[in-house]
Amino acid sequence: MIENEDVLTVVLAGGKGERLGPLTRERAKPAVHFGGIYRIVDLTLSNCVNSGLRKILVLTQYMSRSLCHHLNESWRFICRPTFGEFIEALPPQHREGDDWYRGTADALYQNLRWIEQERPDVVLVLAGDHIYKMDYRYMLQVHRENDADMVVAAVEVPCAQGSAFGIIETAADGRVVGFQEKPAQPASVPGRPGIALASMGIYTFRPSVLREALEADAANPQSSRDIGRDIVARLLEKRRVFAFPFIDETKKASK
Repeated sequence: MIENEDVLTVVLAGGKGERLGPLTRERAKPAVHFGGIYRIVDLTLSNCVNSGLRKILVLTQYMSRSLCHHLNESWRFICRPTFGEFIEALPPQHREGDDWYRGTADALYQNLRWIEQERPDVVLVLAGDHIYKMDYRYMLQVHRENDADMVVAAVEVPCAQGSAFGIIETAADGRVVGFQEKPAQPASVPGRPGIALASMGIYTFRPSVLREALEADAANPQSSRDIGRDIVARLLEKRRVFAFPFIDETKKASK
């Protein structure tokens, strides 16, 4: 398995999580307790550490004190600063105006300076409020083997349920050729009628391509500032964008 010392991970952890109220009345969704002493964000961070990823920026915003306290108390001994490792909570800097984050793409845009400061070869973008188990090294391998500008992790869903997700349309070689946000009639996987690929909100980027896409998005007043809806759609037109079909091994093993 390839090493990932040149990968910077950015965890988006600033959302309100309104559907979990009142649990999120006083804290961000990633800081909500899960499984006793753990928090939802711990699953994402555990995936990172077990994938050999130890350069992690956690972008916070809404009710961030509980989350920042948890990161400091629970994760500060995991990394070795002398080796350039870190798990760092990063609140909004307001370097690009006075607004709070207006979407996932805007959160990345407002933190481009700190992302590029680490000089990564690949930027891995994750959500801090999702519950799953994944070894990101396989996705990063797809990124490198295809010389990709962007890779989108996707999970198989029945087409009948596809209208609830962002659906990725792929060619036979895995290249993304279309993206539909909650379509009425989702495109199926080549050779597998009735099965669609739903975006998981997990992405890898070539840093230079990420900057170009975010700057163009920030200049577009019609944009919703969303990575899936705006950035994926923009890049697949002229860049090398691939899908990484994720198979949940925990569910597979339980059958």
